[in-house]
Amino acid sequence: MPMHIVVLGLWHLGSVTAACLALHHRVTGLDFDEPVLAALRSGRAPLQEPGLDALLAAGLASGRLDFSSDPGAAAAADVLWICYDTPVDAADRSDLAWVHERMARVLPGLKAGTVVLLSAQLPVGTVAQLAALHPALHFACSPENLQLGKAIEAFEKPARIIVGTSSTQARAALESLLAPLRVPLVWMRTESAEMVKHALNSFLALSVAYINEIATLCETVGADAQEVAAGLKSDPRIGTRAYLDPGGPFAGGTLARDVVTLAQLGADQQRPLSLIPAIKASNDHHRGWALRKLQSALAGIDRPAVAVLGLAYTPGTSTLRRSAAVELCRSLAEAGSQVAAFDPLIRVTDAEHSDLCLAPSAADALRGAHAVVIATEWPEFRHLPWPALLASMNRRVVVDANRFVEKAVAPAPGLVYLTVGRP
Repeated sequence: MPMHIVVLGLWHLGSVTAACLALHHRVTGLDFDEPVLAALRSGRAPLQEPGLDALLAAGLASGRLDFSSDPGAAAAADVLWICYDTPVDAADRSDLAWVHERMARVLPGLKAGTVVLLSAQLPVGTVAQLAALHPALHFACSPENLQLGKAIEAFEKPARIIVGTSSTQARAALESLLAPLRVPLVWMRTESAEMVKHALNSFLALSVAYINEIATLCETVGADAQEVAAGLKSDPRIGTRAYLDPGGPFAGGTLARDVVTLAQLGADQQRPLSLIPAIKASNDHHRGWALRKLQSALAGIDRPAVAVLGLAYTPGTSTLRRSAAVELCRSLAEAGSQVAAFDPLIRVTDAEHSDLCLAPSAADALRGAHAVVIATEWPEFRHLPWPALLASMNRRVVVDANRFVEKAVAPAPGLVYLTVGRP
């Protein structure tokens, strides 16, 4: 049976949630950022996500989707779904006050008995705190499953949906809300559901950091980290889908946020942790891999020219938030390099990224460069005219952490090809 759902917070997570839910329910998207709302009302998402603009337009056209900045719009909701993308600072610490301030504008105005589903990235214990402040409401937690570049598919076809609640009313409402997705619901207490997100992201982060440390050793002993990873994945105790692909560091703040959250939780509970804080330390060191390789390969060249292909945090999106490519561009510039970057979706930069030098094309970025870095794995980069591009460079150094264009560039004469995990 269709329900009236209000989605609070309309950046990446919230706009995807609202658009997908409008296929099945009456949905109001609620946010206090008027420019974002203006774009959404015209069917434009706040950032690039494949298929999202079309889905928003379809929801608007059907009349099942609308947008508001009025907190009172949530008063008649059957479910308030909180989907804020929690901001993180340069040290990957969550700005909890930012989210709590916005929730406080809405929660007091809800009618008694309203179900509140929390998917914003907030620390374990948040649901209990909110329930104590608003005892007339029914709270639940469902960890978000946002995958940049594949967000719609991840929402509509998840392997399972985890839901934590102690309220029978919330459980009944959420069973109706999620029934159209036809996927298994895994029920647990709210604290367990909150902890699942921290634990899952930290486990994925651990896997990335682990294989990259193995790769560092492979580079010095003659082993190939991709072959080692294939050997690990062939063991059924590990499995073929494990996050064991040697390459770049995890970035964007999503995984690091939960690593930092768990480390802080251990300190707050006087349970000092050894393994989890080491994940971030290992990854932070690996973030400098490309810079170290370039400095070694280009030693002796005064103000070397470096082309960086890709700026977005991940393919399929235009967001630069916590992008490893942006960090590399800035580190190279600080070290004295001339940097030209090209990204298929980013042709102009905002004020925060005005220091980045954008090239109009990949060819313009590579012309006269001493080295090129594959920083974001856009599929079209594999199909560039690599022989001509490499011939236009002053030196043919290719830094490709994940071996993304290896087959395309490998035949080039005089090529210096640098990748993670191989001598």
